Amino acid sequence: MMSVMDSATTHRAAELSSFLRARRHALTPQDAGLVPGAGRRVQGLRREELALLAGLSTDYYRRLEQGREHRPSLQVLRALARALRLDPHATAYLISLVHPAPLVAPARATTAASVGVQLLLDHGLRVPAFAVDLGLNILAINATGRALYSGFDDTDNLARMVFLDPAAQSFYPNWHHVATQTVGNLRWGLTAFPGDDRITEVVDELSAQSSVFTELWATHHVRPRTGEDKLFHHPQLGELRLHFEALELADAPDQRLFVYCALDGGPFPDAVALLETLTESSVSL
Repeated sequence: MMSVMDSATTHRAAELSSFLRARRHALTPQDAGLVPGAGRRVQGLRREELALLAGLSTDYYRRLEQGREHRPSLQVLRALARALRLDPHATAYLISLVHPAPLVAPARATTAASVGVQLLLDHGLRVPAFAVDLGLNILAINATGRALYSGFDDTDNLARMVFLDPAAQSFYPNWHHVATQTVGNLRWGLTAFPGDDRITEVVDELSAQSSVFTELWATHHVRPRTGEDKLFHHPQLGELRLHFEALELADAPDQRLFVYCALDGGPFPDAVALLETLTESSVSL
């Protein structure tokens, strides 16, 4: 019978194999500084090409992709990251597949935001804001945040909203970009919290119900949501432009605060002020 440790090692080797294949297929010879020969039929890099770029033997790299090499060194993993042109987030994820960091999550997964975060949302922030966990479950949200997402049937999980709610396609004019971000953010959570049930549960659910999610998850895209300007098409207010920032919570490493602020200046209306009109009308009803 396979032990728990052997099972975990086998799982990590399988994830490493899948990651390397996906990222190798996504990297063109031009991306890697190679000149493709005439009549080339492979879109991505060949195994021997990536092995050469990483300074590895083709046989050793083949064993990595086949899941037969379980403990490549940090030096090997960093060489592979350079050869695959990985950014720091994807590099950290690659290393975590073989050398996971000690877990910093609470012994018991939290299912709600702290009292302090709830007070901040309710009384300290007039802009749309909410707290999420690793699986993008919305743990707490303020009034303008609810107004922002008022066109959705449920606002309990961002990933389900993006992939399963029909409102998402019109709400996000650049839906595919948002979908890719969502997938990258979920996988990024596994870097510090490998195998976290909150992530695996939503991944399993979406994989069973969304073919697009399944395709995007197979790319092994890794990227946390940080900050950018966002465009939404609200069902009542029309086009809204907001700036997004993700903030870490010092006492809850498995949670983050997502905040949307109005853009200063320019021809755009104050999106936060418009959303506040919806919260005021709902209060008066």
